[in-house]
Amino acid sequence: MTGIKRLALILFCVGFAAILFFAYSDDSGRTLRTVDFAEIYFGGRAALQHSDPYDPATVLRQFLAEGGKFPPEVSGNPTSHSGVAQTVISNSVNLPTAFFLFLPFALLRWSVASYLWVGLSALLLAVAAWFTWDIGASRAPPIWAWFAGLMLIKCQQIFTSGNIAGFAVALCIIGAWCFLKERYALAGVVLLAISLAIKPHDSGFIWLYFLLAGGTLRKRALQTFAVAAVIGLCTVAWISRVSPHWYPELHRNLNVEVVRGGIDDPGPTGPCQNTPAPIIDLQAAISVFKDDPAVYNRVSYLLVGVLVLVWGVTVLRRRSSLAGAAYALATVSALTLLPVYHRPYDAMILLLALPACAILWAARERKRWIALALTLAAILVTTGLPLAVGTALGLNPSVPANTLAGKLAAVLILRPAPLTLLALGCFYLWVYIRCQPPASDPERHDHPVISTSTLPLAC
Repeated sequence: MTGIKRLALILFCVGFAAILFFAYSDDSGRTLRTVDFAEIYFGGRAALQHSDPYDPATVLRQFLAEGGKFPPEVSGNPTSHSGVAQTVISNSVNLPTAFFLFLPFALLRWSVASYLWVGLSALLLAVAAWFTWDIGASRAPPIWAWFAGLMLIKCQQIFTSGNIAGFAVALCIIGAWCFLKERYALAGVVLLAISLAIKPHDSGFIWLYFLLAGGTLRKRALQTFAVAAVIGLCTVAWISRVSPHWYPELHRNLNVEVVRGGIDDPGPTGPCQNTPAPIIDLQAAISVFKDDPAVYNRVSYLLVGVLVLVWGVTVLRRRSSLAGAAYALATVSALTLLPVYHRPYDAMILLLALPACAILWAARERKRWIALALTLAAILVTTGLPLAVGTALGLNPSVPANTLAGKLAAVLILRPAPLTLLALGCFYLWVYIRCQPPASDPERHDHPVISTSTLPLAC
């Protein structure tokens, strides 16, 4: 029966992902609107022809030469403008490791590559969601089913854009499962290393937990770093031949998108900020009060830095256990989204908060309601729901607030994601600090992990 239940769970996850994969494809020619994937695909195609993938003019010529067409404009949706799509496709801001590791996709025709990209991303995210069940979420099956279902539904933003976050987040979670369950260690090392190499600001803090936890987990973290370093060295050797000045060019491309009014500007004037895929880092909230990068960047770094420092000291001092790992990973799954640029598709890393929420819910203590409310709120606010509610209330997101009350309303209603994620991270950090696993805890990481059925419920 256990095997049947697990098979049902994986089919549930894959079914969700498959349905959304086909539902969000373009019916006209069955061509996916994967603009972010096009950035990697056509950049890789340019590199295969020994052209510079970080030169916007070169990539744009490659795109047009292969019959590429920009998506149609949709009234009221700034992200659908052909100018934005052109900037995303030609102005690459991905690390060169993304071109290097996913070069096989560039060898395929666009129609095949785009479907394969989104289909594989959907499958990996479904497997990642299922693995959270196996590291603690099985304590409260209804909680896991509802929350994981909501998050998989939210995958439509990854599918329609083809963003690389789908791979980075899924590989990170699967690698974490391999380490925590002490199964398929080599696969876990490789998968987490790939995640680190392509999007370190999504998986960096997760890797840091394993490094600080000590014992076998630290060994796995060091092995992961070594593999990621090898990938990085191979990538630099390869990219330097086709793009000798790739680093300053990448820096230039980043600056183009984050300047005032750029597509990645977290301030009130950012063209993509008040859309279904807004920027969700802490800068987006602070910029409402002071739209100055020198201010909102420093405040974000300082605030999150202090919390991560407290978290890191706690990890070093705490005896390792699977329950403790669930709380620690839930904390950084929220905090990792705050200090630097992130969008809702990166928030799929919150799948790592589900085991901690399920464990607290099964403990039947008062704080389980806080865990439930904050985790659900974090899932909901990283979708387009806040914008829809704000519009229904008559708030105009295109007009910046000029009063303190208006700014507070803009943050709480139109940009609630950063503060909600901050509250979620602080809550799980508080739980983790107070958690004291029993001395006889069989889930310690210096011994093989047997089963989640013996997880301590209360701390």
